[in-house]
Amino acid sequence: MSVSTAIGLVSESLRNLLLGEMTLNPEVDVTILSPHEKGVDRRVNLYLYKVLESPLLKNMDWQARADNPGRLVPPPLSLHLHYLLTPYAHNDPQTGNAATHEILGEAMRVLYENPVIPADYLVEELAGAREQIKVMQSTIELEEMSTVWSTFSQPYRLSVAYEVAVVQLDMQSASERTMAKRVRQVGVPGVSAPFLPPTVEAITPMAAPAGASVIVTGKNLAGWKAYVSLMRRPVLAGQNLTADSFSVTIPADLAPGFYEMRVDISHLTRQTLFFEVTA
Repeated sequence: MSVSTAIGLVSESLRNLLLGEMTLNPEVDVTILSPHEKGVDRRVNLYLYKVLESPLLKNMDWQARADNPGRLVPPPLSLHLHYLLTPYAHNDPQTGNAATHEILGEAMRVLYENPVIPADYLVEELAGAREQIKVMQSTIELEEMSTVWSTFSQPYRLSVAYEVAVVQLDMQSASERTMAKRVRQVGVPGVSAPFLPPTVEAITPMAAPAGASVIVTGKNLAGWKAYVSLMRRPVLAGQNLTADSFSVTIPADLAPGFYEMRVDISHLTRQTLFFEVTA
């Protein structure tokens, strides 16, 4: 994120998510108000009651600019946003707060099913954010909850606390500095390795049914031996390679799902990838 208004943009994105995913009939509105501010009778309210600096990211070092590696920028201000989610609805003479509880449950379902705000609901200014905007339910002590409501002289309403992280605010360009000159070359330029080590580059395809064959490709594979295993189950043991690609047959008894495929070339290089066995 690069704008100082990112906090408000995150609140707006949360509202978009709830409006787009809640399936109540009739529909409910989503507001971003303080407890003392009036809104429509049937709604969900998001109240930002606390903002804290991220303890894990506050000591980040200066970083090179992506578009200009010769310039260093200070670490962004990384924040955790704490919201109170409060449902509102008219009380029924017989069921009382049941309608409010239905709204609360639906809003909690949406946030549980979307732990990361989908890109479709992010406002345009957050489209290029470096960090994902994650939403998680958090605990709040009764004393702190009571303090929040008593501040506005409002009676307590059933609320759930959520933490949104991480929201990063970039520093102004005036605080950037030029990177110090670095040593570009050390030692004798002609130093080279005595051989070209083998490398594994790709497995094609990355998804196939059980019993199918896949092709492993790489560089400098000829003359070495290949060892391949799926979830520690050997499927190829010490095959002598004569080219920069070789075939591996997926066991026919594997159930559909994701498997860890480990490709080892003469114990000189090892590549671990996730392979999907399709139905």
